[in-house]
Amino acid sequence: MPAFINNKNVIRFTVVGAGYVGLSLTTLLATRYPVTVIDIIKEKVDMINARVSPILDKDIETYLSKSSKISATDDFSLCAGSDYVIIATPTNYDANTNEFDTRSVESSIDLVNTACPDATIVIKSTVPIGFVEKLYSSGVRNVLFSPEFLREGKALHDNLYPSRIVVGTPSKDERLKERAASFAEILRECSLKKDVEVLITGSTEAESIKLFSNSYLALRISYFNELDTFAEINRLNSRDIIKGVCLDARIGDYYNNPSFGYGGYCLPKDSKQLLFNYNGVPERVMSSTVESNSVRKEFVSKRIADTVGSGTVGVYRLIMKLGSDNFRESSVLDVIDNLKKRNIETIIFEPTMNLSEYHGCSVINDIQEFKDRSDLIVANRMDVSLEDVLHKVYTRDIFLRD
Repeated sequence: MPAFINNKNVIRFTVVGAGYVGLSLTTLLATRYPVTVIDIIKEKVDMINARVSPILDKDIETYLSKSSKISATDDFSLCAGSDYVIIATPTNYDANTNEFDTRSVESSIDLVNTACPDATIVIKSTVPIGFVEKLYSSGVRNVLFSPEFLREGKALHDNLYPSRIVVGTPSKDERLKERAASFAEILRECSLKKDVEVLITGSTEAESIKLFSNSYLALRISYFNELDTFAEINRLNSRDIIKGVCLDARIGDYYNNPSFGYGGYCLPKDSKQLLFNYNGVPERVMSSTVESNSVRKEFVSKRIADTVGSGTVGVYRLIMKLGSDNFRESSVLDVIDNLKKRNIETIIFEPTMNLSEYHGCSVINDIQEFKDRSDLIVANRMDVSLEDVLHKVYTRDIFLRD
């Protein structure tokens, strides 16, 4: 048991935010400890208390249905008595300020410190580089930062089998270093991967690890997308080129499947935030990664427009990843916008939506009607349901995986 709380029989946790990050951590920690999860959306609270997952993640669904140590609420006062409070609220990128909007994190810290001033707060939300040090300098002396490295749809799996555990502490606070080590050990004990690497760093280094990790993934996607653009324009076999390049062990045959562009909740905003943090620092790669993604989506849009002519484009699914129900910041949405600027009629098939229209396009819920009305079907990721209409499918999904 962690040294600084070894006088207690049970370590208690509160998790603020029941999204992918918060709910995956809730179900992970509840394998050993009692956990209270707080969310402002009553529907989510009710679902969790009924042991029904509000997000699509098979492992979370399984673990949550069997857990007896989870309680959900919208009342911050119920975090009283917690040893750790984990904040996993959204930090969307604000295009006006060129930074993450951290107000949900800051307000959560204020509420926690009022209800539970002795708790150690662990920020799991992605924040700008230097954020925790600023909090510490302003007098908030009980905050750590621990980046998450999760995939949507596989969030609990990635907590059960983590690539690494990183916890950062502000300044040279030895008391917080002890708590950071204790928290990291708890995560390691709850995981099923016992040889996981644990890294205790400064909080600013931990924030940098998060943003540089996601920006590298964005860079890698952009690289293979630009390779695919070259191959498509020159009528070359993109699959063969990618396979030949990736047989080099230094490059590796993974995370190399072309797409319409990187998207989702993390990569676009994290790469933009890191670029903003580069203000005054010489760079070319970071800005080129962000620009490359826009160029790729415009190229894909032009290819679609040139192919369909005056016909109707059917967009098959808006989700960014297979096995996910999320299409926030999906690259397909930008492709749709580009098609609309060209006055191309566009319809959408997205079975997770109960709407007749989205993004200015008709939503068709019947797959056969969608196929019949589409002159060209656009699919960022292929699916077996399209096998009977392959002759009119445009996709760059070469390897049929993310």
